[in-house]
Amino acid sequence: MAAQSNAAPIIIKRKKVVGGGGHHGGAWKVAYADFVTAMMAFFMLMWLLNATTEKQRKGIADYFTPTIAINRVSGGGDGSFGGDSTFSEEALPFSGVRPVVVASRATGSEGTDDAETTELKMLESELMGFGGESALMENELEHVITKLTDEGLVVELFAMPDAPLFDPQTGQATPLLQRLAALLVQTGRSVKNDIAVGAHVPAQPVVVANVQVWDRSTEQATIMRHLLDDAGLAAGRVKRVTGYADRDPATLNPMDIRNNRIKVVFLR
Repeated sequence: MAAQSNAAPIIIKRKKVVGGGGHHGGAWKVAYADFVTAMMAFFMLMWLLNATTEKQRKGIADYFTPTIAINRVSGGGDGSFGGDSTFSEEALPFSGVRPVVVASRATGSEGTDDAETTELKMLESELMGFGGESALMENELEHVITKLTDEGLVVELFAMPDAPLFDPQTGQATPLLQRLAALLVQTGRSVKNDIAVGAHVPAQPVVVANVQVWDRSTEQATIMRHLLDDAGLAAGRVKRVTGYADRDPATLNPMDIRNNRIKVVFLR
């Protein structure tokens, strides 16, 4: 009995193990993930503000408007409808059929502007063949870019490395430019808008002593005006002939051959 009473008692220690990363558990991981997501959204927002136009930003804002699923008037795209939806009053479903233009009852300039915009879009459709047959041949269509601006319908004719608009030796218009001018006059008879003609040329190397970009661009714009007149353009429709020299290049390389271009604007 004495020996048993002197024996050391057996002590069992139970250690409580807490998982999940120590004192704060795993909550810090969730907070960090939220922070990274917020930073990604912030940088994406900054990129969108820098890479999109005002019309595209409005389309994106309309898409995420909580009151409507998708806005019926605007969109963020820059495709065939230029950011408009098929429900827009100014968006034409280029089906090859001439749409009926309903005259506005308003006596102000708004109805006139809408009708004029519709006419210019129809002219663009006829020239480029949106949804139908173009008035241009396939090889000629590669030289033409159109855009509708506040000034009017801008038609730019670009030179290619293997197909210039002007002869490099004589400076005279090539048969390609003559055909393009004739087609512009032919399709432009459907509207009565005045016309502005401008010419751009590539930049010359800085080592050239006698820079002739202003003279060359003015001469090419004048040649284009004569081509339009010879093709049967009505007298008095040309309101402006401008040489832009090497200003406002079309490509990053100021000496690129594509900077040698003619701009014909059907003015509003």
